[in-house]
Amino acid sequence: MIAVDSSVWIDFLNGNETREVAHLSGLLGVEPLIVGDIVLLEVLRGIGSEAEAARVEEALRRFDVEPMLDPELAVLAATHYRRLRGFGITVRKTIDLIIGTFCIAHGHALLTADRDFAPMSRHLGLTLV
Repeated sequence: MIAVDSSVWIDFLNGNETREVAHLSGLLGVEPLIVGDIVLLEVLRGIGSEAEAARVEEALRRFDVEPMLDPELAVLAATHYRRLRGFGITVRKTIDLIIGTFCIAHGHALLTADRDFAPMSRHLGLTLV
């Protein structure tokens, strides 16, 4: 399965024409997609009106919405953070660390426009689409 990061959903919803949005468009209705609960939060927090937020939430809930953190994944994410620090890499956003760890642990690929996931791909085995 493919998890879609908020960076791609936000570009998609804003009508931005990016490589990642084009890829997402090709996956819609063809491939099962995951929307993480944290991704849902990131997308919805930036929407200006309650009516628009409700519309976007309804649209995103058509996909598999899954929790991305539990106690075991929290420990694994901390381990990933320390491992990357050992390579001299600091993950700037905890949310990205959680999303990347969730995908690694569950064998999901990640569709993202965020370059912060590249070190997780290089050093931790995260599969990027």
